[in-house]
Amino acid sequence: MHRIALAGPTDFEGWRDAARRLARQGVDPAEVVWSVAGESVDLFGAVSSEPTAASPEGPAFAVPRAFLDLAETAILHADPERFALLYKMLCRLRNDHDAFEDSVDPLNVRLNSLARAVRRDIHKMHAFVRFRAVETEAGECFIAWFEPEHHIVEAAAPFFVRRFASMRWSILTPERSVHWDGEVLRFSEGVDRSAAPGEDALEDLWRRYYAAIFNPARLKVQAMMSEMPRKYWRNLPEALLIKPLIDQAERRSAEMVQSAATPENPRPQRPAPAALAEAPAMAGTIAALRAEAAGCRRCPLWAPATQTVFGEGPEDADIVFVGEQPGDQEDLAGKPFVGPAGQVFDAALRDVGIDRGRVYVTNAVKHFKFVPRGKRRLHQKPDVADIVACHDWLAQELAILRPRLVVALGLTAVRSLTGKTMTLASAREQFLTTGGGATLLATIHPSFLLRLPDQNEKAREYARFLDDLKRVAALAQSA
Repeated sequence: MHRIALAGPTDFEGWRDAARRLARQGVDPAEVVWSVAGESVDLFGAVSSEPTAASPEGPAFAVPRAFLDLAETAILHADPERFALLYKMLCRLRNDHDAFEDSVDPLNVRLNSLARAVRRDIHKMHAFVRFRAVETEAGECFIAWFEPEHHIVEAAAPFFVRRFASMRWSILTPERSVHWDGEVLRFSEGVDRSAAPGEDALEDLWRRYYAAIFNPARLKVQAMMSEMPRKYWRNLPEALLIKPLIDQAERRSAEMVQSAATPENPRPQRPAPAALAEAPAMAGTIAALRAEAAGCRRCPLWAPATQTVFGEGPEDADIVFVGEQPGDQEDLAGKPFVGPAGQVFDAALRDVGIDRGRVYVTNAVKHFKFVPRGKRRLHQKPDVADIVACHDWLAQELAILRPRLVVALGLTAVRSLTGKTMTLASAREQFLTTGGGATLLATIHPSFLLRLPDQNEKAREYARFLDDLKRVAALAQSA
């Protein structure tokens, strides 16, 4: 039995060095007991020491960078089994370099769960730390108290250095404290909550600000409680206002609706071009269907919209892409996918070698659904009634085109094409069929990528989107 004593609960370098030696020596995970200096250890595991440099080692081996990134995060978790779990995965990777790719493997699932919990705890620390002003011999200093669930203080600290670079501050926690004097970041032992200061004059100002920016019309209590659990409230000066603001939200929302007049639509529906009536297109063609849809009044969406936005592309297209609905720029131009989401879509097609000029692009709903906000028109997600009202136009498009493959961009398209309610994750993992019997694949709508604030997450999701489009291209060629 090998007992490995690490320097501290976040000693990733120590774990990596010991784990590498153990794995190269072929030490079974069951033969290793991991501990942290200063913490209680397994008495039954404390019978031998670390592997030595003189011990025979097998050949070196490489592991995916993604595993090391995950290990560096997961090791910050408070779970005492984290070191053993990571070493177990390392041993698997020694024999199978692709073991980390199995997303449903229980060990992979658990390790990713640990990493997500750490990232969530770091996010909570960034969001819920509140500083209080304290006068010291060196001048004004700002001190905060926080109780993290995991060993995240050192990982979270750089955020506060960047955000409050000109302030002198300290964040106190039960396990570890961090201090910034404007030049040097220092860490010290944790302290008791009694060491943290009480309320200061700034807190009343902060509460007035919070009450002023609180929007009762956008209140979602369940989502708020999930994002800001009650255990954090005692550190938040605005917590005193939360219940009163929730209780008043319904009344205030009603008052806002009554006092806010909806402006008249500055872009009324354009009439169908007279030329279409004088020279109708040949029946049974996309051109004839487009002309017929230009005067559609099947649902209320036609009234505030500028025009019907029909599909576009060659009638012999092998692939049909179906989105949700036109956006603001599509509504003005009368063409699908020409706005910001369309630019992302075009770039993705180029990246995988699909010629947009050879595919047909359309939407499940043909009119722009929006809410006016001053001079802006804010996108509104189509509801079931909108999808049903427009379904016949989409069905007729597909009947004329008879494509080899249909691609649903987002859940609205999946619902329209299949008539079923499902999650996008589920739809994305299987082959589906349209109501007309065509092969259907599902992926995200490009607008999803535009809404992601984190650049790393955006890069990962764009790569997944490209993988879906590569699958589309391969299936279209083999059909």
